[in-house]
Amino acid sequence: MTELIITGLFQDPEVQRVCFVLFLPVYLATVLGNGLIVVTVSVSKSLRSPMYFFLGYLSLVEITYSSTVVPKFITDLLTKVKTISLKGCLAQIFFSYFFGVTEILLLVVMAYDRYVAICKPLHYMNIMSRQLCHTLVAGSWLGGFIHFIIQVLITIPLPFCGPNVIDHYFCDLQPLFKLACKDTFVEGIVVLANSGLISLFSLTILVSSYVIILFSLRNRSAEGRRKALSTCASHITVVILFFGPAIFIYMRPSSTFTVDKLVAVFYTVITPMLNPIIYTLRNAEVKFAMRKLWGKKENSGMGT
Repeated sequence: MTELIITGLFQDPEVQRVCFVLFLPVYLATVLGNGLIVVTVSVSKSLRSPMYFFLGYLSLVEITYSSTVVPKFITDLLTKVKTISLKGCLAQIFFSYFFGVTEILLLVVMAYDRYVAICKPLHYMNIMSRQLCHTLVAGSWLGGFIHFIIQVLITIPLPFCGPNVIDHYFCDLQPLFKLACKDTFVEGIVVLANSGLISLFSLTILVSSYVIILFSLRNRSAEGRRKALSTCASHITVVILFFGPAIFIYMRPSSTFTVDKLVAVFYTVITPMLNPIIYTLRNAEVKFAMRKLWGKKENSGMGT
């Protein structure tokens, strides 16, 4: 078996065309919005703190994660028969897991950064040194890569000889396992444990860190509480948007109900677009840096 057929999100051609019109601008907004954050953080001298360093990498991961699934999904909305090679399917699965776990670990790193900034403000710059920031980002990428390798070692040896129809709109491990010519119960348990443990461990750290942060804010002034809560609210919102749908999909027995596909649309298509909006709308420094950067480009354009 070298080629797979993807059933897609909906079967009705009219509904698919409507989805194309809706999701293409969403993907473009994802790339442009996150790309703008990456450029702004890289260029702006006012965004040199560790928080923005991590935000830049999070936005970069959002672009790559979304791009592993969404472009193929959008183009498939215009075709009657949706096909993908087995190698292309495996590549889509592995890279989506790689970037997905990298994003989870980056969210944990950002929670730790907020914990140090709010609970140990006098030692913040000493603790969050440039070397540690680079190490934490490299560790996030390494964690995603290790997860990626485990999935490869589990999936590559499996024999696939038909049927060749994946009941989803993109390639994922559980739908692919159903096409294997052997019982994949053990492989399914290993994948669930691998992904589940990472998710549970990360979510536990995230929840614990934000509980400690909120607890420590009791003794702060009203202004100090407002500023800290404003920053944390953005992080907490992104964490809920990312983990909520992922837990719904991966922390229970697999199925291919339409509701599962719609939830998957949320975390593969919608959430990556929302992240730059959440971070920029609630952060005056980022908005100011973007306006300043845009103003410079306009001025230089007028000068030429």
